[in-house]
Amino acid sequence: MSCLSRIASVAALGLAILMPYEVFAAAPTSIKSVVDRAMAEFYKTNPQAVAVSVGVYTSGKTYIYNYGATTPGGHRKPTADSIYPIASITKTMTGTLLAQAVLEGKVRLDDDVRKYLVGDYPNLEFEGHPIRLKDLLDHRSGLPFFMPDRPETMPDFEGNVVPWPTRIDNIYKTYTLQDFYNDLHKVKLTAVPGTEFKYSNTGAALMGYILENLYGDSYENLLKKRIFEPLHMSSSTITLTPDQQRRLIPGFDEKGNRMPPHTDAEPAAGAVKSSVYDMLKYARWHMAEDSDVTKLSHKPVLDYGLYTVGLNWQEIRNDDSRIIWQEGNIVGFNSFCIIDMKLKTSLVILANEEDPASAHGQALLANEILKGLNPKSAQMP
Repeated sequence: MSCLSRIASVAALGLAILMPYEVFAAAPTSIKSVVDRAMAEFYKTNPQAVAVSVGVYTSGKTYIYNYGATTPGGHRKPTADSIYPIASITKTMTGTLLAQAVLEGKVRLDDDVRKYLVGDYPNLEFEGHPIRLKDLLDHRSGLPFFMPDRPETMPDFEGNVVPWPTRIDNIYKTYTLQDFYNDLHKVKLTAVPGTEFKYSNTGAALMGYILENLYGDSYENLLKKRIFEPLHMSSSTITLTPDQQRRLIPGFDEKGNRMPPHTDAEPAAGAVKSSVYDMLKYARWHMAEDSDVTKLSHKPVLDYGLYTVGLNWQEIRNDDSRIIWQEGNIVGFNSFCIIDMKLKTSLVILANEEDPASAHGQALLANEILKGLNPKSAQMP
């Protein structure tokens, strides 16, 4: 495809073209001091934390700060191009691809998912109410946490000392896409889809498979062609190149144990790896909200007043601010992508140590940075 043809196709999708490089601004003392102060408090209360990369985009300028070391007790700092798994932030990208499919007239958000499945699935409805496409990305589909739906696929499974990533990797060495659909036939819904929260990686995974069938292309290629390449996110991928593999930093638990590499099973649910630099580009595109694609991906499919959920974007408002965000959490890593839509500020936090305390600490860290940058910013709950 020629350069002009590629630009035309991107424009048709409503994607913003960003320059392939950026000039990093000299950080105003006030911004650096806000982040430094918040990070000092974070490390004080979470000494088990290892590396943390923080990116801020505000007033048209980009600021990136890196803290700690890539290994416990080490001396190598992370960089703007260090690569981290972003886990469930991937689901916002799946939602973005779904929004594109809707705008291209391929699907509707209220469509019964069975319209896009081969075979008979009478089990994917409850009391006459089917699972809809939009239910797959708000954790109210009723589908299980992971496929196959077995106790050992849960991260907190206590019947085995084998780490969760290794358990999943071992299962998926022989688990096929046909096995996934066979297990989908066995699902038993217990509530009307769209009415009860039940965290589900399976929902996002199924959406990824539906997108692959719609476009006749792999989920990873769809991400590259429709998000990563147009936004010049050269460090964002599922399958790592040798250079990206060298920049991928390891993950650790609270005891400093190195976690095994993560499987790319159910890719649309959480297999993307990226850098703080790239994720700021992604956040800036969504922050601009100047395309029908991003607007639709943010549009609430569930509304609880001040708190709403879009296509896997969470949103909360106050009188002066509106933030959308998503968190990614997987063994060894935690991440946040937060956008203050009114105040035009984006915040990305990527970390390579994960435990309940540090994950909560990073949420507090994010709120502290947002508040320090602008006291009017809304806060994540």
